[in-house]
Amino acid sequence: MPTDAYAELAELAGGFIHEIKNHLSTLGLNLQLLAEDFEEPQSQRERRAQDRVQRLQNECQQLIDVSNDFLRFARVQDLQRVPTNVAAVVEEMVDFFGPTARQANIDIKCYLPSDLPLVPLDREMFKQALLNLMLNSEQAMPEGGELTILVQAKKSELRIYFQDSGPGVPRTIRSKIFEPFFTTRAQGTGLGLAFVERIVLEHGGTISVGSSPSGGAQFQIHLPIEREREMRQGDE
Repeated sequence: MPTDAYAELAELAGGFIHEIKNHLSTLGLNLQLLAEDFEEPQSQRERRAQDRVQRLQNECQQLIDVSNDFLRFARVQDLQRVPTNVAAVVEEMVDFFGPTARQANIDIKCYLPSDLPLVPLDREMFKQALLNLMLNSEQAMPEGGELTILVQAKKSELRIYFQDSGPGVPRTIRSKIFEPFFTTRAQGTGLGLAFVERIVLEHGGTISVGSSPSGGAQFQIHLPIEREREMRQGDE
């Protein structure tokens, strides 16, 4: 799809989702007021009504989550890329995710060479991609485990590996895992990994999934490295 056409479609979809969210907010507010009316049910009938209100609240929140994820997915465009130290970005996100990982009993190990070349990145957008991969690993290891992050420079590209010790991704669904709205989780929106792939592709890179040495999942990102002349121009 041409860039202009995609931008127009994304803007249209964004306005549509915002309109839906406005109605969802009204619905959620009224459900909250209704839930307060049944806060202390006095009969079996009121208890059934309370359960139904709670289910509706959960469904409403699910729609809001899907809407927010879709807006993020649709608006990945016009990245502001500058020469960036990927190791520093990874370290920043590991530090940010650290408390969540400790609470989930996940040990994060990083292997980040000090002499990595710079890569043209939209830093904030790429941080969102890394965070989504970390959250995906957390969901794959509900009982805890190990997440290994490895960065390597190979010729004209930088490779980032996310390896977890979870159950892994079955071969039968690997071709679908980056598709929008595909999910194997009951409460998933199916847009997290699609969002990651979209960001990587917009950076001129690729992402794939396979098996890690530990038997879990391994996500591998390949990003193009700036040529020396372009790097000098970026610093001017």
